[in-house]
Amino acid sequence: MNQMIGNTTFRHQNVALLGIEEAVAPVEVTSSELDAELDDVLKRLGLPHGLLERVAGVHTRRQWDTQDGFIAGSAEAGRAALEQSGIRADQIGLMINGSVSRVTMEPSVAVSIHNELGLGTHAMNFDVTNACLGFVNGMTMAAAMIDSGQIEYAMVVAGESTNALRQNTVKHLHREGITRAEYLEEFASLTLGSGAAAAVLGPADRHPEGHRVKGGVTRAATWNHQLCVGGWDGMHTESRALMVNGIQLVVDAWEEAEQDGWDWTDMTSYVTHQVSSSHTDALIKAKQLKEERVPKTFPSLGNVGPAALPISLARESKTLQKGDRVLAVGVGSGLNASLTEIEW
Repeated sequence: MNQMIGNTTFRHQNVALLGIEEAVAPVEVTSSELDAELDDVLKRLGLPHGLLERVAGVHTRRQWDTQDGFIAGSAEAGRAALEQSGIRADQIGLMINGSVSRVTMEPSVAVSIHNELGLGTHAMNFDVTNACLGFVNGMTMAAAMIDSGQIEYAMVVAGESTNALRQNTVKHLHREGITRAEYLEEFASLTLGSGAAAAVLGPADRHPEGHRVKGGVTRAATWNHQLCVGGWDGMHTESRALMVNGIQLVVDAWEEAEQDGWDWTDMTSYVTHQVSSSHTDALIKAKQLKEERVPKTFPSLGNVGPAALPISLARESKTLQKGDRVLAVGVGSGLNASLTEIEW
C-alpha cells in the first residue's frame, strides 16, 4: 500500500453519547436456507454447502418484511434512543441518516424518518452516504456542530434493508455459464443483513451521566475504490484485497493517532464494523487485541452495513460500566476508515 500523509486527528470538547439503541428486523434468513436456494449452482460449480458459516462465520441474518421497513426501523430505534437519553423529540436540532438503503432517489431518506419521529421544523435533516461509514461520519459531523454551539442535541440513525440485493444476487448466481471465480466475487452479498440503529448526542457539561465522545482519527485510501462496487442489482467484491487493504488502513490510522497522543492499547472494548470472521480475526492479529474485548454480531446478523457498528455498540453498551473506554473502528468501501474513542 502506498504511504499515506493522512488526515489529522480530531478532538471533541463537549460531546456526550446520551443514548444508543437498535431495532431488530423481524424475518430470519439462515445460511442453510441460502445454501438450499443455491443448491443446484453449488453442485454445478463443485462448491460445498456451509461456506457462509465456515468462511465468513455468518450463520443467519435478519430482513424486514416490507421494502421500506428500514425507515420504520430507523424511527423505532430513534424513539428508543430518545427514551433512553431522556431527550424530547422537540429538543433535537439535527438528524442525520447514515444509511445506504433507499427506495427512491429523491427525496432523502432522512425526511421520511424525520416525519416518522415527529421532529420539529427547526431540526435540520439530511443523508450522509459513505458506504459502511455513514453512521460514524454522521456522529462526527453532529459532534462538531454540538461543539460549535450551532445545535444542542442531535440524532444519528442508520437503517439498512438488503432484501432486494440478496434476492437479486441469488437470481444472478443462477445464470448460465457462471464460473467459480464469478460466484466468489458475489459471495460477500450473501453475508449481508438488515437492521437499524440510532444514537442521541448532546453537550457533555449538561449531562454528566452521558458517555464522552472524545475524538479520534480518519484516514482515506481511495485508490481502492474499485475493490467493492455494488448496487441493488448486485455487488462485486475482491474480498481478499478489500480485507488486506482495509486492515492496513485501520493500522495506519491507529499509528497516526498514537503519534498525536492517543493510547488505545488497553481499551475495555473494541467495537468494529461487522464484516466476517476473517476480517475480525485479521484486525485482532494485526493489533494483537484480546479476542474477548472484540464483540461480534456478524454471526447472527451478518454485515448490516452502516448500521452494523452502532448495533454492536448498542448491544455492548448493556454491559459497560462508568469509566470503561470504547474504541469504535469503522471501515467503509472506498476505502475510508474512522476510529473514535468513547469514555463510558
